[in-house]
Amino acid sequence: MWGGPVYWTGLGFAVALGLVVGSFLNVVVYRVPRGESIVSPPSHCPGCGRPIRPWENVPLLSYLFLRGRCAGCGTAISWRYPALEAVTGLLFGALFLVHGATPMLPLWWVFGAGLLAAAVIDFEHQWIPDSISLGGLALGLLVVPLARSLEGEALASAFVQSASGALLGGGLLWIVGFVHARISVALGRRFDHWPGEDEELPGPASLDYWTWFPGLGFGDVKLLAMIGAFVGPLFVVETIFVAAVVGLLLGLAFAVVHRGFQQPFGFAPAIAVAAVLVIASPFHVA
Repeated sequence: MWGGPVYWTGLGFAVALGLVVGSFLNVVVYRVPRGESIVSPPSHCPGCGRPIRPWENVPLLSYLFLRGRCAGCGTAISWRYPALEAVTGLLFGALFLVHGATPMLPLWWVFGAGLLAAAVIDFEHQWIPDSISLGGLALGLLVVPLARSLEGEALASAFVQSASGALLGGGLLWIVGFVHARISVALGRRFDHWPGEDEELPGPASLDYWTWFPGLGFGDVKLLAMIGAFVGPLFVVETIFVAAVVGLLLGLAFAVVHRGFQQPFGFAPAIAVAAVLVIASPFHVA
């Protein structure tokens, strides 16, 4: 396969598809947090509202051709646009190399795209849309077992793997958040935004008691449940451990940039990086 026409054609298609999907992800991460449709209106400059012409929307190349500015008003285009396109293209190519042209490959591509979108949105807004985490969870629980059965795994076993992975992934992080919240209450600790100003701490009769934790959004719990549904119980535990290390490194870097630990930041980027390292590693295939 290596060096043959099928290999190069497949790899080229994967990278090209990733670039196109990355361009679409830029629309998702910009519009979804603002409550806007990702379909209508067509892509336009956020500065002047000018519609973006097809030749101005070619992944990577248009950014270079336009020198990073809108062709109409000259507003600077964020470096995130070409960066996300490039990362998505590389990720799709890496997933093709690791998993090959299997029934699971399209699902790995969707999974990887969802992780990237969740990471960027959480980094910028400290929020993970349910459309990504819960939508991905449903896909992992219902479609992933079918794809795995096409690869030779028993269907019942595949369903058990997805379900147990989701429960373990979301459950472990929920336990960490819940226990931390109860210890914090017992010690009388308070955190920024937990609780909010003039708000009382929730009691057991409130849903917030079970889902509202200091320093940990429930979106992270749902995201790890989604990851577990795709990768299964063994690899979701590995993802959690790797995410802890990546999160520590990102937190230190964030503190250096902002000169302190007061600035909040989302945990989804660390979770996404960890999950990508797991599913794109050539040493063990999830």
